[in-house]
Amino acid sequence: MAGLVLAGEAVYALPFHVARFFRPTVLETFGLSNTELGIAQAVYGIVAMLAYFPGGPLADRFSARSLITLSLLSTAAGGLYMATLPGFAGSVLVWGFFGLTTILLFWAALIRATRDWGGIDEQGRAFGLLDGGRGLLAAVWASLAALLFGFLFPEGIAAASFEDKREALRMVILGYTAITASAGVFVWFALADPHPSDQRALEEWKPGSESVWAHIGHVVRLPAAWVIAVIVICAYVAYKGFDNYSLYAVQGFGLTEVDAARITAIGAWMRPLAALAAGLLGDRLLVSRMTVACFALLLASQLLFAVLTPAPGMGWILMTNILAGSAAMFGLRALYYALFEEARIPAAVTGTAVGLVSVVGYTPDIFVSYVGGVLLDRSPGLAGHQHYFWFLAAFAALGLAVAYGLMRRLRGCSSAD
Repeated sequence: MAGLVLAGEAVYALPFHVARFFRPTVLETFGLSNTELGIAQAVYGIVAMLAYFPGGPLADRFSARSLITLSLLSTAAGGLYMATLPGFAGSVLVWGFFGLTTILLFWAALIRATRDWGGIDEQGRAFGLLDGGRGLLAAVWASLAALLFGFLFPEGIAAASFEDKREALRMVILGYTAITASAGVFVWFALADPHPSDQRALEEWKPGSESVWAHIGHVVRLPAAWVIAVIVICAYVAYKGFDNYSLYAVQGFGLTEVDAARITAIGAWMRPLAALAAGLLGDRLLVSRMTVACFALLLASQLLFAVLTPAPGMGWILMTNILAGSAAMFGLRALYYALFEEARIPAAVTGTAVGLVSVVGYTPDIFVSYVGGVLLDRSPGLAGHQHYFWFLAAFAALGLAVAYGLMRRLRGCSSAD
């Protein structure tokens, strides 16, 4: 589990952490507009969407150790190019490359290994530990990066030259690159070489016993897989929206870039607490019920930012609501794959089911950053951010409705049994 946690966060540090916690500086030093950065991240989403589905059957057939290690080392290689701070064309290239290295060889293998580790009765604990551990690492790394960023500007970032900002951001990127490569080495020694699998999976599925297309066809006919995919879409839209919090703090509340990085890093500290708590409560109270509760809290948080007009002395509202929204979105990340067991998706087809759910559920990688960039560029300042939060709230409302319907259906099935 330590290897899975380290790998699960390290592989996404370069494509997500840099732009999330240092977005204003990334825009300036890369020479990008909000829309251009959104396009680069949308390319990541397109490549990822194409890679999710074939990655599922790979995870059902090959060692997680080999797949995850190769993914980490390839992503670190991309980080070396990212550290050159390329312009728009280079940014499109590197985010597209990350979309391939972090998904095709990685994602389904990670989720299947985690589900196998959790067994039948502790799926909430397994995914809570995975995402909570990933969140703890993300918060520590983000806080250290923010401290380093502030240390490099002892007289304040406002007084720093453009070249100083470039060098500071380059150091942050190289630091994340070193972490990613080190994680690849650790995983090679930490994970067992055979694919982790429990006895019931072995009984249900023997590699090669049916064609890949028959395997895929079985998963496609599972209604629960499609419902969970919609839940993932709605939860992931909120997670992508977290990337905007630092810019919102600067443009809406007048914080400095350094203070904005610090406040979003504090929000990231909710991830280990919320993920583990949601997972453990899901094992006790039903994962589907906790999913409904998290969507309700998320909707309230997004609606507050959509209607709020910042004023002096309201910084505590910003911090409190970021914490509330973070608790909801990070709780959901620990829950939606734990729904597989409650929804009775066969363990033997976990990898392929993850591929199906992911290719649908992570489509926000394609459109959320782009839509956010367009909304912010068309209505600069507070108005653009409010429009963006209305956009996020619409998906939270949809997620609440779908999760509630799934909970009622699963509770009905349990009663019938």
